[in-house]
Amino acid sequence: MPSYLSLIHWTERGIGDVKASPQRLDAAKQLAQGEGGRLIFFYMLMGEYDLATLIELPSEEAAARFALRLGQQGNVRTTTTRAFTEDEYKAIIASLP
Repeated sequence: MPSYLSLIHWTERGIGDVKASPQRLDAAKQLAQGEGGRLIFFYMLMGEYDLATLIELPSEEAAARFALRLGQQGNVRTTTTRAFTEDEYKAIIASLP
């Protein structure tokens, strides 16, 4: 299943209600499951971004819906990219002429 890495910023609304963040994380896990995927990891960060997640979702459409639904809530802004596992990476490299 494709994986997607998201680097996340809290919005003013999200940081203003940061104590509710653990409940929002639980809701995001359920949202991923509703899209047929799962949250693989979650980290709070120090530096340019506030949070990072890796989520498996069955398609780019599911990943887009997931990110849009999170954004609609107004607590976070995400930068999301397709992430390849080590095995996928090795297969891609091996397929080069």
